[in-house]
Amino acid sequence: MAAGTGGTPRFPAPTPELRLPDVPLDRLPRSIAIIMDGNGRWAVERGLPRVHGHKTGAQSVRSVVTECAHLGIEALTLYSFSIENWKRPEDEVDFLMSLYEDYLIAERQEMIDNNIRFIQCGRRSGLPGRVLEELDRTIEVTRHCSGLKLVLAINYGSRAEITDAVKAIASKVQAGALRADEINEETIRSHLYVPELPDPDLLIRTAGEMRISNYLLWQISYAELYVTKTLWPDFGVEGLRAAIRDYASRHRRFGGIDHSNS
Repeated sequence: MAAGTGGTPRFPAPTPELRLPDVPLDRLPRSIAIIMDGNGRWAVERGLPRVHGHKTGAQSVRSVVTECAHLGIEALTLYSFSIENWKRPEDEVDFLMSLYEDYLIAERQEMIDNNIRFIQCGRRSGLPGRVLEELDRTIEVTRHCSGLKLVLAINYGSRAEITDAVKAIASKVQAGALRADEINEETIRSHLYVPELPDPDLLIRTAGEMRISNYLLWQISYAELYVTKTLWPDFGVEGLRAAIRDYASRHRRFGGIDHSNS
């Protein structure tokens, strides 16, 4: 039975016993963002079509989402399809769109059962109608869920997000609803695609690439970066735990001075 409708979530409320025993609760990241890279490379290395890598990568999504729910992480944002990805071969793009549709249908009840709220981050224009329909349906049926916020960045680009925010703010100024001298960082933040999300504490990138790829540029200003050479289909729970352990070992200064070793 679904959580929030008189039933009990499959995962109980997070407790220290469910979390990583070697990571103090106050050292866990509140919000994690992941650049899921290496699906195509994983398939090519095995002599398989690139789309097979995407399909296998979807299994890693499920295991990582489940683990984040177990650990009590507040938000997980997955870079699934960038605005630049439309440049890929048409058959690969079509497969990815079908994969999103199938994933949302297959995982919807699992999200409800495990108290996971689904959110989409990115431009809606350009996405196929069938994908938008499944996105909207999943958003609606998980709206009541109070556990992990699972954010799918699809048709997303950070420069586009900031541009859209600036346009919205400019329209308010033009309409007289906002004065230019009233604009501050919070004004910009409140006009981003999902302003209610906490900024990522930890940004993970798989497949070893040392770049941000136009991802959450505003939000990751103080995120801790973790890059692994592991390709996304091989990442899974142990990869996530390794990233969290590494994060927990760091001292975040936010521009200040670290007095921990003084």
